[in-house]
Amino acid sequence: MSDPDVTDNAEAAAPLEHRVVLVTGISGSGKSVALHALEDAGYFCVDNLPPELLRAFLRVERKRSGSIRLLAIAVDVRSAGSLPHLLPLIDELRGEGVAIQSFFLDASTDALVRRFSESRRPHPLTADGGTSDTQRALIEAIELERELLAELREVSTVIDTSQLRPAQLRLWVRHAVNAPRAGLTLVFESFAFKHGVPLDADFVFDLRVLPNPHYIRELRPFTGRDAAVAEYLAAQPEVGEMLSQIEAFLAHWLDAFIDDQRSYLTVAVGCTGGQHRSVYAAEQLARRFHGRAATLIRHREQDERERWQK
Repeated sequence: MSDPDVTDNAEAAAPLEHRVVLVTGISGSGKSVALHALEDAGYFCVDNLPPELLRAFLRVERKRSGSIRLLAIAVDVRSAGSLPHLLPLIDELRGEGVAIQSFFLDASTDALVRRFSESRRPHPLTADGGTSDTQRALIEAIELERELLAELREVSTVIDTSQLRPAQLRLWVRHAVNAPRAGLTLVFESFAFKHGVPLDADFVFDLRVLPNPHYIRELRPFTGRDAAVAEYLAAQPEVGEMLSQIEAFLAHWLDAFIDDQRSYLTVAVGCTGGQHRSVYAAEQLARRFHGRAATLIRHREQDERERWQK
């Protein structure tokens, strides 16, 4: 994936454990998305902290743990009255050894107008004193906000989010702070088509075209977790071909799913009764991806049966 449209005016990145990330920018440019990405990366996030409280907040953090934990603080135009004091304060804190990395999220006016229209949320500067006759036009409010935040933009790393999907913005923010790559858990779930497709499935594979152990009297009482059924299915060329193709598909797209900031990817494999073929396939796929990603196995029909038997 290519790098974002970034203008980097920030100082060189400090060691992660000593960094305070300041997230600011134009309303509607994605600050909430960026904060969520940092929170997932282990940062303690504070939204719209008044700048005059920043020093006191850091002092409390030091007193609490003897050091400053990973912090991300969002400051925006809602604190407009305090913004003139923010830049000198940042310089003072950096002089005292606090490494502050500032990100400014921006977007084109057209993109911002579209986002406010879609969300139907008011811009924080469209009302002055709360009276309807003083409503500013949305575009005028955006331009005013640009003026108020211009100096802060000049000393920050600027990320243009005009063409970014939320997943892309989360990924780029994590890269910018050198956060570890997000983890993905592959969930392999067996199920019976006669009871419906799992609602949480991201991908569904139909195994009903494969040889069915149900029609072999000696195998019917067992499940795909039992050795006799597993040996029978392993000996069928179609089964091996189907599993290899599913594995190849998932392996090809695995990095893309991780970069999309997925936490879970559920792969549902189904057969008629959810007892033999799908159970075996879920177990085998989990084994094949062991070591490449975290894996979980669910056997919907089998697990439900076991719960009723307890």
